[in-house]
Amino acid sequence: MTLKISRILHAGYVFECDGTRIAFDPVVENPFSRNCHAFPDVRFDHAQFRDVRFDAVFISHFHDDHCSFDSLDLLDRATPIYLYCLFEELFEMVRELGFTDVHQLRIDVPVQVGAIAVIPREAMDADVDSMFHVQAAGLNVLNVVDSWIDPKMLPSLARFAPWDMVLWPFQTMREIEVLSPSRAAPAPPQLPEEWIEQLAALKPRYVVPSSCQFVQEPWSWYNHAFFPITYRQFHDEVGAALPDAQVVRMNPSVSFVLERDCLRAAPPLSWVVPVGEQDVDYQYQGHATPPRTADIARHFPALTAARHARVMDYCATGLLEKYRGMELPEESFFDKPRVWRLSVFDHAGEGTHFHYRIEGDHIEMIAGVPDALSWTTEVPLARLYAALELGEALTSMYMRINDALFDQETEADLCDAELVDDPLIRCLFNDVFGAYQAAQLRRIKERGQVVDIAPVRAY
Repeated sequence: MTLKISRILHAGYVFECDGTRIAFDPVVENPFSRNCHAFPDVRFDHAQFRDVRFDAVFISHFHDDHCSFDSLDLLDRATPIYLYCLFEELFEMVRELGFTDVHQLRIDVPVQVGAIAVIPREAMDADVDSMFHVQAAGLNVLNVVDSWIDPKMLPSLARFAPWDMVLWPFQTMREIEVLSPSRAAPAPPQLPEEWIEQLAALKPRYVVPSSCQFVQEPWSWYNHAFFPITYRQFHDEVGAALPDAQVVRMNPSVSFVLERDCLRAAPPLSWVVPVGEQDVDYQYQGHATPPRTADIARHFPALTAARHARVMDYCATGLLEKYRGMELPEESFFDKPRVWRLSVFDHAGEGTHFHYRIEGDHIEMIAGVPDALSWTTEVPLARLYAALELGEALTSMYMRINDALFDQETEADLCDAELVDDPLIRCLFNDVFGAYQAAQLRRIKERGQVVDIAPVRAY
């Protein structure tokens, strides 16, 4: 027997062995996760994909670039779905989409599907995601997805060395740093040391730089700000550190047959259609000056009056109610009195400014303009609405935090502050689960494909 491995997109793969075909994190959308455009570019033949039959689909975690209901909606509803998630609500939503054979994955508990065994392995953030150990045709493949290996778990994985193939998430992503570019430290020019140490312990025959780079709208400054590590950098450093390993690039649609003594090219996935040049590399420009939030907001269309009112009402009342109902993190920047300004910019670049006084879990609006500020947040109006109603992720909101100079005491306190302590981030994303999938389900329901959809419960 041989094992055929094909790349879909991001962390999506198809594994085939002796008549068994399974998929991992099959996202067949571009853009995916609302505003992430595949790089290199691809399109998908959904008509062909609808005819593909999988013996099982495995989903590593609930993030929208791994678990997309618009993609799952294209699958036969009898397809067994194996999902790693701690929240029952997601399983209920998958069943509401129409799937009848839905299972919860357990760490280190094998799932045998025909000729292929899949063993979920514990990732660094075990509350969120998992990795996959695939055994087939006498081979061992480790799909790290886009999580990281906990050093405590490395010895248990090293027991299987040498691994035949490791699908490794090859980039550090600066999704937090772009929120406050004026305060972000420069990106290291090389791979993290622990990557090389962990790969050396795994002793892989083949290493695939996995989890795709992506770009956003053509005008976006993010297109050169997210990914400091290139395919070339990964190839050169891993190749130098692991001379017995071969670094193999797999663009979307590309397939290989993995055997005990070789890796050979195989016909690509016909329903994944490459567009343009594929052997491209991200051009990182961490030194570039980002545009103002007001200028970014001009790229988005005007909201309807009702949607505009929804955002304004949230800033005036809904945000305050949400904040008061949350528990403040330990050693929070806001555990002592602070003045926060939230600026929301419309399609014309005009800003509406809201001022709040925060102390602990208490928040109140301030009339007028305060004399001094402690924290600032800027966001385009259209993206704030999308986060409230459409499942927009923080990655593509173009939020800007603390792009200002404060008094000396505040600046000193900010040195120890976490950007994700931002009140708007916490109110939009903390204790909220499945917003993206819930928004997808609402749209699918509107198309008349699902009879009933239960509300998503916050945690």
